Amino acid sequence: MLKGGAPLFNLPITALGLTPILHFMANSLQVEATYRQIIKLAFPISFAMLIPQFNFVTTNIFLGHFNQQSLAIAGITGVYYLIFAMVGFGLNNGLQALISRRAGENRPEAIGKLFSQGVYIAMAIAAVGILITWFIAPIILKKVIHAPGNAQIAIRFLKIRIWGLFFLYIYQMRNALLVGTNQSRFLVFGTLAEAVANIIFDYSFLFGHFGLPALGLNGAAVASIIAEFTGMFVIFVVIWKKGISKRFALFSSFKWSGPIVKQILSISTPLIFQLAVSLMSWEFFYILVEHHGQEALAISNVMRNIFGLIGCVTWSFAATAAAMVSNLIGQGKHDKVQPVILKIITLSTGCAAVIAILINIFPQTLLSAFGQNVSFTEHALPVVRVISAAMLLMSFSSVWLNAVTGTGNSRVTFLIEFITITLYCIYIWIVLEKLFLSITFGWMSEWLYWLSLFTFSWFYMRSGKWKMKVI
Repeated sequence: MLKGGAPLFNLPITALGLTPILHFMANSLQVEATYRQIIKLAFPISFAMLIPQFNFVTTNIFLGHFNQQSLAIAGITGVYYLIFAMVGFGLNNGLQALISRRAGENRPEAIGKLFSQGVYIAMAIAAVGILITWFIAPIILKKVIHAPGNAQIAIRFLKIRIWGLFFLYIYQMRNALLVGTNQSRFLVFGTLAEAVANIIFDYSFLFGHFGLPALGLNGAAVASIIAEFTGMFVIFVVIWKKGISKRFALFSSFKWSGPIVKQILSISTPLIFQLAVSLMSWEFFYILVEHHGQEALAISNVMRNIFGLIGCVTWSFAATAAAMVSNLIGQGKHDKVQPVILKIITLSTGCAAVIAILINIFPQTLLSAFGQNVSFTEHALPVVRVISAAMLLMSFSSVWLNAVTGTGNSRVTFLIEFITITLYCIYIWIVLEKLFLSITFGWMSEWLYWLSLFTFSWFYMRSGKWKMKVI
């Protein structure tokens, strides 16, 4: 789902207050295809997505006031880390689809087993990510980043930042559990704790306050790791206190199960590759932008901040689509799938239109928060107009793509993403490298990306082939 900014940490919620969490009822895990249900699912998801994006924006605002070089480098390092975050997100999506399906089938005993095996897989992926960052990434970055000083700064930052993967992946697994069992309202506790920790430690480690050392850009890496640990720890306590661990027997069986691992990977692997390829293409975009100079890279990083922060609403509806489609299929209500997709799109596109209008009325106010000069703002304004249009396209395209994910046919999702990314990479290479046009034209690649995703996803869902998929 996510290439334009991040999020992406896929996240539904049951009808609030209708069922006590500690008492399992026959239909407590099943959703209804109504606007009321969609909003109740999407609102806490949006909030849970908004906080990490708010953290990201806050960090970049601090970096902007520190210096433009740090703000620019954060574009490359941020997307690099996001690649590995999205690998975990892909595993999380696959796990969530399976948990949602078991929830729709009223099989709570199977949920704990899925969760424990997901943790094993996540830890293995995190270890691989750390090894790649320490021993392979430095060689690549030195070759593709034109400014040697920038390459060294980025490498030092990433060697610190990457250790947060262990905490992030466990955090994502718990999100998958809460979303898949329609209890996403509890996500707010972890995300709020993460937000507070991120702001306090960003300010402290970047500038050297409260007796802590001034570490500059590396301070942002340390602060982010502390924030991820805080979010993971708090959501762990919430799950334990609310009796969710006991309800789904999360810790009763941590014995390795080959068949369950194979089942999770069969769904997750295509999603992992889909998201990794998607984000790698975005890293490619930032490397090409870096060739246009420091200001162009800093502007693009700010655009990613804006796109990511405002896109949380759209992504929450897209995540809701994935979970609701999977849940409805689990209930055997195939005829409700397409109507619920259209209802979600109505809400998603309506919200995106309102937001797009607002950011086009007050673009200078938005850009001024990053502490840059007048030239920066003038050059950034045309890009703001481009991403506003991209937001509208994303509002319905991401819902259709996540509906495909919800059917459990992740191989089709990967194929759609692969074709789209190929077109995207060809476009940005021609526009930014060969023709060397301005980054405004480079950002128009988002239009191509989202329109392509919509076209392929819509045709697949309209074909009805997803009805034959069993997970």
